Amino acid sequence: MNRLFVAYKPSGISSNFFLSSLKRKYKNKKAGFTGTLDPFAKGVLIIGMGSHTKLFRFLDKTPKTYKATLWLGANSDSLDTELITEVDILDAFENAKVADAVESLQGDLEYEPPIFSAKRIDGKRAYDLARAGKEFTLNKINSKIHDIKLIHYIHPFVTFQATVSEGTYIRSLGKIIANRLGVKHGSLSALERLNEGKFTYENEKLLDIKKSLNIPRNFYTGDQENIHYGRVLALKDLEFKENGYYYLDNGDNISIINIIDTQVTYELGRIYTC
Repeated sequence: MNRLFVAYKPSGISSNFFLSSLKRKYKNKKAGFTGTLDPFAKGVLIIGMGSHTKLFRFLDKTPKTYKATLWLGANSDSLDTELITEVDILDAFENAKVADAVESLQGDLEYEPPIFSAKRIDGKRAYDLARAGKEFTLNKINSKIHDIKLIHYIHPFVTFQATVSEGTYIRSLGKIIANRLGVKHGSLSALERLNEGKFTYENEKLLDIKKSLNIPRNFYTGDQENIHYGRVLALKDLEFKENGYYYLDNGDNISIINIIDTQVTYELGRIYTC
């Protein structure tokens, strides 16, 4: 059965292990998810089953919002609690200073991703190289921090919430906050993803496919059998003729088309919505 829904991954297990449990639960061998969460993290995962895995790139998945707790003084190469080697004892800060350090990240931010990340170096994952003790350098990346605020500070733990562009490393944000407080080390002790774009957790309720897409609807005025049998569509028979992706509402299924100049091609044909 085709399904598209939001699940909530608990902490302590990998995203793939969690997906396996959902496959068994729904008796479906074909399934996938968007936006991997680290094992120590918990929160929202968009799950697709059956043909709905093909829809991921057409979903409105950004920006994403996270709630994280930073442990000031905790030294870990993974920037989380997995590999803590020592903890520095620090004097407490004034709340206003902590809030200023957190809020200073808002806007466009250039920074180094964690060495324990899925970035590829010469075809190998950075986290594999890091675990093997290999030395390497990661290029800096850019993220958009749409909003970031202090939730509470109970020394040495700083809890903040951040709404960010796709691909942002929240562990790196924690380290930057620590550094801007003049603290050498800082690692996340908790991380939760609250949403991916418009998608939040609602007890694995099936999503309305047509309301979940980030592409506009187009209207085909020609013979509907052309869509049913996957025949070539003429641009003159479409209401909107500008270049781009569109979906066609065929009742109990949709088709996704791509207009490039005068050519109309099927990106996805007849995806059933239930």
